[in-house]
Amino acid sequence: MTTATAVLREMRWWDIDPVLELEHELFPDDAWSTGMFWSELARARGPRATHRYVVAEDPDGRVVGYAGLASAGDLADVQTIAVSRSHWGGGLGSELLTDLLRHATAFECAAVLLEVRVDNTRAQKLYERFGFEPIGFRRGYYQPGNIDALVMRLTVQGTETD
Repeated sequence: MTTATAVLREMRWWDIDPVLELEHELFPDDAWSTGMFWSELARARGPRATHRYVVAEDPDGRVVGYAGLASAGDLADVQTIAVSRSHWGGGLGSELLTDLLRHATAFECAAVLLEVRVDNTRAQKLYERFGFEPIGFRRGYYQPGNIDALVMRLTVQGTETD
């Protein structure tokens, strides 16, 4: 998939270092570790894959965004989604989320959940545009700072989950 400024492709192990650079830039207080990305990618390949991880590269080959989805049974969870500040407002977040939702359907998930910081209204608006609805909170989910997470859900295939 291609946006005006980036090409989306499956994340591979050699993307971990540039993804971590962006991760630390965007989420300095709660950035994922190298091991977390390795663990997630281990579940994203092969006939029994239950995860989807994608990167967005600019025309110079730099990683400017990434996203990940985990599925279990008929439920998927957006694990992470990030876009370089230099690409904010250009539709890249929407492209990344579209890719994840397409794979949630391929994984035969009935619903997709996600957590988003209560103070991240920019991301919340993106999720609302895709039809995600708030269903609750996780108190003190983001550390440090003890920031609450808003839990949101999207029904994917026209079925309701409890």
